[in-house]
Amino acid sequence: MLKRKVRVMHLTVLLAGALVARLSGAAPLDVAAVQPEVRSAIEERYRHFDALYRDLHAHPELGFEEVRTAARLASEMRALGFTVTEHVGKTGLVAMLANGPGPTIMIRTELDALPMEEKTGLPYASKDTVLWRGEKTRVAHSCGHDIHMVSWVATAAALAALRDRWHGTLMFVAQPAEETDSGAAAMLADGLFERFGKPDHALALHTGPFGYGMVGYRSGAIMSAEDTLEITFNGRGGHGSSPQSAIDPVLIAARFVVDVQSLVSREKDPGAFGVVTIGAIHGGTAGNIIPDSVTLRGTIRSYDSAIGRKLNDGVRRVALAEAAVAAAPDPVVTLTHDTDALVNDAAAADRIAAVFKAAFGRNAFEMAPVPASEDFSKYGEAGVPLTYFFIGVYEPQQFFEAMQAGRSLPANHSPLFAPVPEPTIVTGATAMTLAALDLVSQ
Repeated sequence: MLKRKVRVMHLTVLLAGALVARLSGAAPLDVAAVQPEVRSAIEERYRHFDALYRDLHAHPELGFEEVRTAARLASEMRALGFTVTEHVGKTGLVAMLANGPGPTIMIRTELDALPMEEKTGLPYASKDTVLWRGEKTRVAHSCGHDIHMVSWVATAAALAALRDRWHGTLMFVAQPAEETDSGAAAMLADGLFERFGKPDHALALHTGPFGYGMVGYRSGAIMSAEDTLEITFNGRGGHGSSPQSAIDPVLIAARFVVDVQSLVSREKDPGAFGVVTIGAIHGGTAGNIIPDSVTLRGTIRSYDSAIGRKLNDGVRRVALAEAAVAAAPDPVVTLTHDTDALVNDAAAADRIAAVFKAAFGRNAFEMAPVPASEDFSKYGEAGVPLTYFFIGVYEPQQFFEAMQAGRSLPANHSPLFAPVPEPTIVTGATAMTLAALDLVSQ
C-alpha cells in the first residue's frame, strides 16, 4: 500500500511539473507557423463579427441588466460548439470547450456599458436610454467593452477552428458589471470556480486610445488598486451671518480637500504611484445657511498595497484632525476596498511578450501601468495567475500626429471615444488567440 501511495504521489508530481513547464516556458509557440492560420480563421468571418460589433455598440446595457447582450453572446458561443451556462452571477455566462487533457485557460470579456450619452456621430451610435437612479439616462459603450466582446467571440471561433493545435479546456467567461467593480465578485460568489473548475490561467484585454495594430503588455502591476472613501463631517447649523454660533462643516470639508493632498506630496515615496481624489461634495441648501453636515466622496488609487494602506490610514487621520481643529464631532469615515492592483503573472508575461513581439514586431511594446482599476484582479485574488494586455483603436497616423502636437485622442469613458472596428477587432482576437495557444499548445 505504501509503495502504491508513493507511485501515485510520484505521478502527481510529474503531472504537476509538466503543467508548470507548459505554462512557464518549456515549449514556446511557433508564432510564424500558426499566425497565418489564426488570422485566416478570424478574417474569413470578419463580416459577421463587424455586424455583431455594430449591433452590440448600438444596444448597450448597464451592469446586471445585460440581458440582451448576454443572450446574443450565448447564441454566438453555442453556434461555435461551446457548452454555455447562462445567469452566472445574475447576467454573466460561461462557455466551455474541452479538447482532451491539458490546462484550463479562462478568457474573460465584460458585458456592461456606461450611463452616458454617446457623441461620436457614428451611424451605429447608441441612442438607447434606461431608467438609472430614478432618471432617464442615455447608455453607451464608451469604455470599449463592445470591442472586447467581439474580440472574445472571434477568439473563440479561431480556437475552435484550430483545435488540432492545442489540448486542454477553454473557459470563456462573459462578466457583468465591470464598471461598478461588482461583476467578478458576483460570478465568484455564484460558484464560478466550484461549478466550472479553477483555471490554470486567465486572460483579458482592454482597448486604449492609441494606434490600432498596437499591443501593449507588461509584467507585474498593470492597473491600480481602488479604494472608495466617503466622509461625513458633522457640525452645528446656523445662520450664515453668525458663524460664531455654528460649527461650519463646509469649512472643515474644504480644509480636508486641500490638506489631504499632503499625503500624496509629503508622506509617500515621490516615485511611487498614489492618488487621492475627491469627486463629490454634498451639503447645504442655501447661501445664507450653515448646514449641519457635509459629505465627501472620492477614490484612492495605488499599485502597491503598502502605499494603499498608508493613504487609507492618512485619509482617516486627516479627517479626524480637521474635525478636531474646528471642535466638531468626529466625522463618519467609510473606506471601502474595491479591488487589488491588477498584477500580471511574471512567468506568463515573459512568454506572452515574446509571442506578441514575434506576431506584431515593433507594434508590440512594453507599456507603463494604467492608473485606472479593473475587477479582473478579483480572479487573481482567488489564486488564478493573470495576463492582461491592451490594444489600440485609432488610425496610427492620427495617433502619432496627436502625440507630436501634445494632444490626446478621446479616451475610454469620453462621449467621443470611437474605436475603428477594423483592424482593431482582428488585432485583439489575433493577440488573444496566440496568447491562449501559447498556454495550451502541444
